Amino acid sequence: MNASPALWGRRSSSSGCRSSSWSGCCGTPSLPTTWQFDPRELNYTLLTLILSLQASYAAPLILLAQNRQTDRDRIFLEQDRARDERNLADTEFLTREVAALRIALRETATRDFIRSELRDLLAELDDRPRPDRPDGAPAAQRVRRPDLG
Repeated sequence: MNASPALWGRRSSSSGCRSSSWSGCCGTPSLPTTWQFDPRELNYTLLTLILSLQASYAAPLILLAQNRQTDRDRIFLEQDRARDERNLADTEFLTREVAALRIALRETATRDFIRSELRDLLAELDDRPRPDRPDGAPAAQRVRRPDLG
């Protein structure tokens, strides 16, 4: 037989899965319909022999299918673990980036801060006596600038 080990494994796995199901157990020992079982005459001996024969060739196939499933599960778990590690690394990277952005935003001037600084500057300029007026006219007589807020 020139079949590859993978092909042989797939065939035996599918055969084991089929024979281990209820339909496989009931349908595999396909007996001719002319055989008649007389429990008094054979005392279920022939039926027991047939079921033993079915179990003897199905058991190794079932074990082989279980081994192949174990291998598939192990590979799946390794891939899942690697994917989880990548997700964790990505999450940690994004967390560090968000923290860096928060720190950087603390150092920037906000709109409210700039407005309050401009208001303070305008108030300071309005309250200062003007050198071009000899009497130092108060701020109430001058034209009021529109509010920035």
